[in-house]
Amino acid sequence: MKQFLKFVLATMVGFILLLGILFLVGASAVSNLGKDKEVSIKEKSVLHLKLDYELNDRTSDNPFERFAALANETSAPVGLYDLITYIGKAKEDEKISGLFLDLTLINAGYAKTLELRKALADFKESGKFIYAYAENYTNKTYFLASVADKVYMNPKGNFLFNGMLSQVTFVTEMLDKIGVEMQVVKRGKFKGAVEPFVLDGLSPENRLQIESYVNSLFDEMIGNIAASRGLTADSLKGIADRFAVRNAEQAFASGMIDGSKFRDEVLDEIKGKLELKEDEKPAYLDMSKYIAAVRINGKKDKDSEADEQVAIIYADGSIISGNGDEESIGSDKFARAIRQARENDKVKAVVLRVNSPGGSALASEVILREVYLLKQEKPVIVSMGDVAASGGYYISCLADSILAQPNTLTGSIGVFGLIPNAEDMLEKIGVRMDYVGTGAMSEFGRIDRNMTPEELSIYDEYVGSVYDDFLGHVSEGRKLSVAMVDSIGQGRVWTGRMAEALGLVDAMGGMHDAVRIAAFKAGIENYEVTTYPKSKNQFEEFFTMFSTSSVRNYLLSGELGEHYELYRTAGKLQKMDGVQAILPYRIEVR
Repeated sequence: MKQFLKFVLATMVGFILLLGILFLVGASAVSNLGKDKEVSIKEKSVLHLKLDYELNDRTSDNPFERFAALANETSAPVGLYDLITYIGKAKEDEKISGLFLDLTLINAGYAKTLELRKALADFKESGKFIYAYAENYTNKTYFLASVADKVYMNPKGNFLFNGMLSQVTFVTEMLDKIGVEMQVVKRGKFKGAVEPFVLDGLSPENRLQIESYVNSLFDEMIGNIAASRGLTADSLKGIADRFAVRNAEQAFASGMIDGSKFRDEVLDEIKGKLELKEDEKPAYLDMSKYIAAVRINGKKDKDSEADEQVAIIYADGSIISGNGDEESIGSDKFARAIRQARENDKVKAVVLRVNSPGGSALASEVILREVYLLKQEKPVIVSMGDVAASGGYYISCLADSILAQPNTLTGSIGVFGLIPNAEDMLEKIGVRMDYVGTGAMSEFGRIDRNMTPEELSIYDEYVGSVYDDFLGHVSEGRKLSVAMVDSIGQGRVWTGRMAEALGLVDAMGGMHDAVRIAAFKAGIENYEVTTYPKSKNQFEEFFTMFSTSSVRNYLLSGELGEHYELYRTAGKLQKMDGVQAILPYRIEVR
């Protein structure tokens, strides 16, 4: 027994020591991840851009992603703002001779892709080259690649250029089978958000708006490709309509690519372009390492201590009450971030970067109140990403100026409420409910029966008042009459280009344009950019890494791949509470 106790004690001590060592090693690793290691930039270097990760606006603070990058010896994910910033720096860097666009799939919407594409087009203005290569091309990867000087693909690859398609999934029949009826109260005849729960297909109004914005997105993509490749928009539309280009040979014959080559052959051509000696190898520098090299040479980091700053507040995800998480815009967290920027005397202007389909109307109101208070003291410029619709537009509408991309999806000025009646389902599974209340209205919100006419009238009045508030805010912010806002509202989704013509957006532009406008309105020239909400410190990141939600989301995203978005959408639906200003179905155009 004594020996056994000794063994147990020794095991416990060893385990505790192992945990301590792991903690110290992990903490040290996380600490070192935050520090830039010196990277020398050789003459005639080529910037290697490989977008094999989800492209967010802000460079990720997720330790899992950085550990994975280290383990695989790949580039750590770089956010869109930093990508564009350092592509601009590489344009002026005498040691950078060109850029290799190494494509697989692009996990980003068309607006982000266009914003990156514009940065690459600007890079070319320096006279430096861009080579693009992919094994297969889809609409989106080719849209980005077409800006390059030379576009190549694998000789055996597939070329999928067959137009755009928007898909909406309807679950009404499934709800009928399980005995659930959705009771809907809404404002806006185009508020197609509720249709997946009450119809078997698209309403004429919803079909009209989807046709409108999908064709607008397609025209925008075609126009950019045509201009870059010296082709006509009509010829490209004809190719897509007939699915006439499906392989490398057809793509070359049509003028859409410059040739079919294997990856090593493309690299050999780049080497020849650099005019290197036979025994010299091209120096390829991935973006994260290039950023480290530039910063280590004296550039200030993203969290500046300069006396004059422009703050970018990133609002990404569905809008919910509370603090939210890494995939949502929690009203408490973002209201606090806006308040911190307002109270920071060094922050002279603010850019609110919005990537959101909306969410809780009340949470949107809480955030908008802080935007209103901020606007009283400092310029506020909104930069819209892929989607800034419904609640995403709600929190944007009071800004001094609103910028979007031509293919941003915005608008959807409308609200709705969904109350399920699960009476049949509960009966099928043998669940019964009984109630004791203080009066008839104390039963409001029961899920085991339909609403009474009186309850329905009260709820309709509440939804109507939220819609009126929405109209009023847009009317005030955009200086349009309420009647005008109502006529272009009605829950209808617009592209950025359409929204500009309607007065819902001021101009086309990206995040960097918004920062420059914010600085101009604040009357500052020598400024640094800072970001909100503030990142966790390195030890907080280390502990966050082992939180249940972080582990689950990281593992599920890897396991589910592109289907992870469906899982996220289901999670968002579970969090819906109260009146919603949101697009609960996922707008996916492919």
